[in-house]
Amino acid sequence: MHFLDIVNRGYTGKTVSKDDWDMNHVVMPIIEVLEDFELEREDGAVLLHDEEEARLYFEAAVELLLRSGVYNQSTGKVMEFTREEILEAARNMKPEVTVGNGADAYTFVARVPDDPRLPGVVAGNPGCPMTEETFYRTVLSWAKEPVVDMVTCGSLVEVDGFPVVRDSPSEVLALRREMKYLNEICAKVGRPGIGRLAAESSVSEIGDLAAMAPGGFQPGDAHLVSFNNELMISNDNLIRVANAIGTPVLNASLACVMVGGLAGRAEGAAVCMIASLLASSLIGRADYHLCHPIHINYIATSTPECIWLSSVVCQAFAACAPAVIICDIYPKSGAGTIELLREVAANALAITVSGGNLEGVGSCDGMKPHCSGLEARLMGEVGKAAAAQGMTRAEAEPIILRLVDEYKHVFAKGNEGLPFEEVYDEDGNPRDFWLAMYEEVRAELADLGLKL
Repeated sequence: MHFLDIVNRGYTGKTVSKDDWDMNHVVMPIIEVLEDFELEREDGAVLLHDEEEARLYFEAAVELLLRSGVYNQSTGKVMEFTREEILEAARNMKPEVTVGNGADAYTFVARVPDDPRLPGVVAGNPGCPMTEETFYRTVLSWAKEPVVDMVTCGSLVEVDGFPVVRDSPSEVLALRREMKYLNEICAKVGRPGIGRLAAESSVSEIGDLAAMAPGGFQPGDAHLVSFNNELMISNDNLIRVANAIGTPVLNASLACVMVGGLAGRAEGAAVCMIASLLASSLIGRADYHLCHPIHINYIATSTPECIWLSSVVCQAFAACAPAVIICDIYPKSGAGTIELLREVAANALAITVSGGNLEGVGSCDGMKPHCSGLEARLMGEVGKAAAAQGMTRAEAEPIILRLVDEYKHVFAKGNEGLPFEEVYDEDGNPRDFWLAMYEEVRAELADLGLKL
């Protein structure tokens, strides 16, 4: 399909209001497909164990996308697709993607449940608002971790003390500053060609265009092409797709489906997430996919419902359309708290045994820069250790449930932790108390059967 043929459907399709879209193209069709395919999450479940059920979730998502289409918010039109077009896009999803270049290149693969192949690790907290100093120090803290295969970053909210404003010159300068820092940091840690998920300081398409200038994107870098909640896209993201055509920049799709929102409970949100990623292959020319569920009450991806959703999504694609699925880890807790490390471990373990790759850590829900490289280190260590020892879903599930029980109190109370400078010293190393917590959780995981 020609990209402009797809774009044109956002101008020639049926006109609907936003309220009509939400009710008649999201809420009601999801209710209907859940009934048609008899899909329901078992109470308390954190992992999916049945391949046939995974296939049903995929088929339900295809049916949802066929019935609903995608809403272009910029034009108020519905972009519709045939079943053949949806399935063709599914067949053409990439089973492996190489990021970065030269000696620092890394290839992500489409993993399967209980896969002994190691998951790829993307370190960073996309979207987290940051000053320039915090941006530099935090990215440096995880870029230097050997377990990390690709880096990303938060978003600059100021440049030289001036606030960054959407659709303004400051957004261009923020993006250029972001790329400058990424280049410096990656060279400093001896990984100049490592892949970067970048252009995070750009809210509009302006910064994404600016990143194509010299000193910006490198071959094997990626940028985000996001869907809005639910099953919506806008022209600024279509411009991002067009901007990458004919370049070595990769398209990373992103869907942040709400559990408890328009898609309903976890099973409806899982169907909507799969449909969103399928739509990203059609519309966004996705090279790989980011799965980021959001709990409507607690935000965090470490809730049992969100952990289960990521497990379903990974297994649905593994069964029906092998693709590189990378699941975001955005815990409720912030740096300097032992609960953060337990949330990270539970999320990383569930994603790994379900067939996914890892991205994070968006500590403190990604809302504050209460983050560090230490939790990214643990994320990667847990995922790679579980795969290396051949851990299965059946073996992982009791560990995950144990961890959830130890941190679940943070959802209602919050647990924002400490800013970066209070958990890392001036030399860029974890402070003693933070390192001691990390070692404590590693010991707990070893006692539970994870061979770190």
